[in-house]
This record gives sequence, structure tokens and C-alpha cells, in this order.
Amino acid sequence: MILYLTALASLLLTALSLGPSFAHVLEAPPRLTVWSPELWREATVFNGQFELFARIGSPLDVGAILMAGLLTCLLAKERPAFWFALAGTCLLALGLMAWFTVVAPANAVLASWTPGPVPADFASIRLRWETGHMVVAAAKLLAFASISMAVLAPRFPARHT
Repeated sequence: MILYLTALASLLLTALSLGPSFAHVLEAPPRLTVWSPELWREATVFNGQFELFARIGSPLDVGAILMAGLLTCLLAKERPAFWFALAGTCLLALGLMAWFTVVAPANAVLASWTPGPVPADFASIRLRWETGHMVVAAAKLLAFASISMAVLAPRFPARHT
């Protein structure tokens, strides 16, 4: 029963973590091609549109990694489920690392912006922020697929040679 509850929790947390990231992907095309720089900056930086993404999304990201790691441990002696769970855990961790290395530095620049003229580095920061979120979403989507495979895969005892 512990394995099933852990698998369910892992899938739920991963799906909930993926949701906001996928929302960023769905928003990106008009934000990159249609929105004016002023609209993008106003919506993204000054009006708290993404505040809940941080407050709720961060614990979900960490929880998804921890629960996928626990699932991986519980499946340690079952192949191929173990490998899918391990891949999912690694992909979730990779997504978080991508956020810290690509999105967080852009967020730091955004936090320094003030109302007034659009900064000269606007286009590069916007592109980094938007594409960074796309990379994170891709890693989480692959993680969700991999964890799903771990849950659905036939389980055979590991062979010791």
C-alpha cells in the first residue's frame, strides 16, 4: 500500500508542478511576439502576476523531487520501474537546476527594474526568462512521463549476476 500511495503522491505532485510550467509555455508565444515591451514588463514585473507561482510552485517542485526520490527507493529492486522512477527524479531535479541557472538570474534583473523607460537589455532578459521557463517545462513533462512509466511498467525483481 505504501508503494501505491507514494506513486500516487509522486504523480500528483509532479503534475501540479508541471501545471504552472506548462502555463508559461502556453503564454509564451504572444508574450514573445505580440505583446509590447511595456505590456510584458508591466504584467510580468510590476503587478504580481507570478507571485503565487513562486509561493506555491517552489514547495511543489521540491515536494515532487522528494516524492519521486522516495518512489525510486521503493522501486530499487524492481526493473524496469526503478530506472523510469530514477529518470523522472533526475529530470525533476534537472528542471529545478535549469530554473536556478536560467530563470533565477533573469528574475534578479527583473527585480531591479523600475517604472519608466524600458531597459536596454529588455529583449535579452525577456527571451532568457521565457525560454528558461520552456526548458523547465520540458524537463518536468519528461519527468511526468517517466514517473508514469515507472508506475505502469511491469515490475520484475532485479537480477544479480
